[in-house]
Amino acid sequence: MYEEDLHIDENALDLEWLLQPRLMLQYIDEQASARRQVDREKEKLAVVRAELDKKIRSDPEFFKLEKITESLISSTIIVQKKYKKAMKTVIDSQYEYQMAQGAVQSVEQRKSALENLVKLFGMGYFSGPKTPRDISSEVLKDQKKKRSNSNVKIKRKNNE
Repeated sequence: MYEEDLHIDENALDLEWLLQPRLMLQYIDEQASARRQVDREKEKLAVVRAELDKKIRSDPEFFKLEKITESLISSTIIVQKKYKKAMKTVIDSQYEYQMAQGAVQSVEQRKSALENLVKLFGMGYFSGPKTPRDISSEVLKDQKKKRSNSNVKIKRKNNE
């Protein structure tokens, strides 16, 4: 759906302009939702970290720790399955947020493209040529010219 939303019908620029604000709002809403999800997942990660920290401090023997240091606690926390799972969720939600940011930027690019297409339309770019062109004969002519130019060899004099 995303790629379809970015498509511009140059024959219906007026309709495309009417669609643009709603499209932008839709993708900004998705971006904001993704950002909210990142914040929620980071909060969950902080809770998991705090719970593990508390558990490690209350029962270091369970984690096979002889001595408790801040560095050792941090190292023990990040290798726990519960922490790894929460961290993966944060990373996944950050990816979704970055993709949503990219989508918003693409819709902004779409707006810029629409502006330029309208300018081209105003200058008569889409009006078409006055006389019909025979594209196939022009391509053949161009190919023959390239072939004949490739057969020409330049002879250089030896200055000895």
